[in-house]
Amino acid sequence: MSNRYFLINKPYNMVSQFISPDKVRLLGDIDYTFPEGTHAIGRLDNESEGLLILTTNKKITKLVYSGEKKHLRSYLVMVQNVVSPDTLALLQNGISIPITGGEPYLAKPESVDIVSSATELYKFAKDEREKYPHTWLLITLTEGKFRQVRKMVMAARHRCLRLIRISIGSLVINDMSPGEVRELTEEVFFESLGLRKQ
Repeated sequence: MSNRYFLINKPYNMVSQFISPDKVRLLGDIDYTFPEGTHAIGRLDNESEGLLILTTNKKITKLVYSGEKKHLRSYLVMVQNVVSPDTLALLQNGISIPITGGEPYLAKPESVDIVSSATELYKFAKDEREKYPHTWLLITLTEGKFRQVRKMVMAARHRCLRLIRISIGSLVINDMSPGEVRELTEEVFFESLGLRKQ
């Protein structure tokens, strides 16, 4: 049986799993019938939104996250208060964050930019908290430590108000609404991530 590949726009307040012992919203709550054996490649925490890849192909997680090719992942991040030029430079040049066991780790993104119109990058980025001082950032990484983006902006003394993953490689959510699912052909999936078909 052929493997299948899906993009979803994971809504806020949903975990990136189909099964959990906790009373939480699950991927199975999305109005779509996924085939047996479907699982998420990588995760977004409960409070984060955006692009999540699902597949029935068990080899893909290793290819995407442990392979030689590094995949760019871009996040639209709304933070509290206005980010100064000095703070922006600090984030761009690399900032120390705690990782497992409290060890410091220099998180150096591929790029960090201030975004003037978040809705141009993601149609559903409009947020009622925009009436208060805030900044939208576009942060692109090739690494993915646990809660890395949130830790980076917190280390820069800005609270993360909203975090949306908008792309992985050339896969993007564009105008996908929260909870929307799109199935990709195997060819398009591998081509979009620059992977060799397994």
